[in-house]
Amino acid sequence: MINMTDFASLGLSAPLLKAIASQNFTQPYPIQTEVIPAVLKGKDILGIAQTGSGKTASFVLPILEMLLSANAPKNRHISGLILVPTRELAVQIGEVLVNFGTDLPRKIKSLAVFGGVSINPQMMKLQGVEILVATPGRLIDLVEHKAVHLSEVKMLVIDEADKMLNLGFQDEMAYIFRLLPTKRQNLLFSATLGKDVNSVTEFLLHDPIKIEIKPEAQHLDLITQIAYLVSEERKGNVLRYLIKTQDMKQVLVFTSSVHKADAVVNKLNKNGIESKAFHSEKSQGARTEALNKFKSGKLRVLVATDLASRGIDIQFLPFVINYELPRSPKDYIHRIGRTGRAEAAGQAISLICTEDEAHFKVIQKKMKKEVNLIATNDLNLHGF
Repeated sequence: MINMTDFASLGLSAPLLKAIASQNFTQPYPIQTEVIPAVLKGKDILGIAQTGSGKTASFVLPILEMLLSANAPKNRHISGLILVPTRELAVQIGEVLVNFGTDLPRKIKSLAVFGGVSINPQMMKLQGVEILVATPGRLIDLVEHKAVHLSEVKMLVIDEADKMLNLGFQDEMAYIFRLLPTKRQNLLFSATLGKDVNSVTEFLLHDPIKIEIKPEAQHLDLITQIAYLVSEERKGNVLRYLIKTQDMKQVLVFTSSVHKADAVVNKLNKNGIESKAFHSEKSQGARTEALNKFKSGKLRVLVATDLASRGIDIQFLPFVINYELPRSPKDYIHRIGRTGRAEAAGQAISLICTEDEAHFKVIQKKMKKEVNLIATNDLNLHGF
């Protein structure tokens, strides 16, 4: 049952509460509880929080709330600017803005823009946009084409500031800051507070409220970790063998790409194992339906990418399978931490190819835990 009392206490209005309910949010994350009221009071924010902490909604919701009662800016003059380091994050935040903003009493148009694609369609779509999510390079291109103006920005968000600075956006960000009005509200979010982030914070934020959300402790001792050494061509067979022979009823499978997620789902369904993909190229409706079926036990396997899976939170999940390893040890721990929650034991399985072994050793070293690697050459995979 969805209880909106907690969200209502944060200062959000009825239209936003309705939008939250439609997205099946049950209760605020800790960062949302602290950030939303502070933003609504007009405070600058320094948020230290990991990916998956719920921070996107913590700034999207109050921005929408504040713009609801404001007049729309002149065409091509945006009110809200969200700077991000990658296309993937721009797309993700853009989706959250659309999901929460669709049924509001005043239409607040938002858009995500990034490089690597043609600029012309983005220029055309900027008509009437009030909130822009952008990577720095593409934003500068659009400014130079006079497709967007930054002189009336009321709220600036810099998300994943640590990654932006590591990727060398300092010069581009300095250029953008010069185009912004002096009087504005600034929200900066970072997973860490390094030297570079600290220096940006000092000149960017005015008397900020610092909100730090410690990463959720991972109870790795409750998780049985197993790894199988397998050739790439036998991975699908081994996956199906494990699901069927262990009679797994609720399995979250991780892949590293949208294409691979779709391919795995296709093969599972052809072999009588009901599964659905959960990734950024699926519509919000399709993702919500798949997640609800999976949570209720009506869907046996959900195959997800890391980016899309950030919204997946299931209290009692018995199995997580890494069909492909993530790039970072932190992502690996975050993945397997979906099981072994609420003091319930869980099992995390990884399918490791020969070329993955060195990376898997790094992951084990980082989490200070050895995982037994089991050969699969002798498995009889006939019929799987």
